[in-house]
Amino acid sequence: MVDFVLVGGLLTMFFLAIIQLTLVLHVRNTLIDAAASGARYGTLADRSSADAEERTRSLIGAALNAGFAENVSTNEVTHKGFRTLEVTVRAPMPVIGLIGLREMLEVKGHAAVQP
Repeated sequence: MVDFVLVGGLLTMFFLAIIQLTLVLHVRNTLIDAAASGARYGTLADRSSADAEERTRSLIGAALNAGFAENVSTNEVTHKGFRTLEVTVRAPMPVIGLIGLREMLEVKGHAAVQP
C-alpha cells in the first residue's frame, strides 16, 4: 500500500511536469510563428511596421490570449547582410498552467524588406 502511494505520487508529478513542458513549448512555438508571420506581413509593399505589430498581436490573441501579446515591438535591422524587419515578442513563460513570470520568454521573427 505504501509503495503504491509513493510510486503513484512520483508518477503523477512526472506526468504533470511533462504536460507543463509541452505547454511551454506550445506557447513558444506559437509566439515564434506569430512573430515570423507578422514580420512577413509587415514587409509587403503596402504595409508598415505598425501593421506587422498589429498582425502579430491579433495572431497571438487568437491562438493564446491577449496577455501574451502585450509587449510586441518592431525594428529594422541588418540580418546576414540583408535589410530585415524584426518583430520581437516578450511574453510570460507559463510556470503553472498559463500563469507565469512576466517577460521571461522572448522570441523574434525576421522577414526581408522589399527594396
